[in-house]
Amino acid sequence: MDITAIESRTFEQMKERFEDFALQIKNLCGENQDKEKWLGNEDVCGLLQISPRTLQSYRDNGILPYSQIGRKCYYRVSDIENLISQSQVKK
Repeated sequence: MDITAIESRTFEQMKERFEDFALQIKNLCGENQDKEKWLGNEDVCGLLQISPRTLQSYRDNGILPYSQIGRKCYYRVSDIENLISQSQVKK
């Protein structure tokens, strides 16, 4: 492990920049945090009354947009609502 010495003034400047950056991230994420809810695979399958394989087919065919973190998929509630409303129009 290397140890690097810096002047206290430089450290304070770096600290201020980091705090500004953290505040910007908090402002960006905080505004959108309550606006959009995300659901996992089990929740979506239960809500749409479909099997996990059908949900995978929806992902593969671009029917339902999703985001993936690691191996877990997440779906926006608004996208699920759009899918439901589109399927009701087609009936």
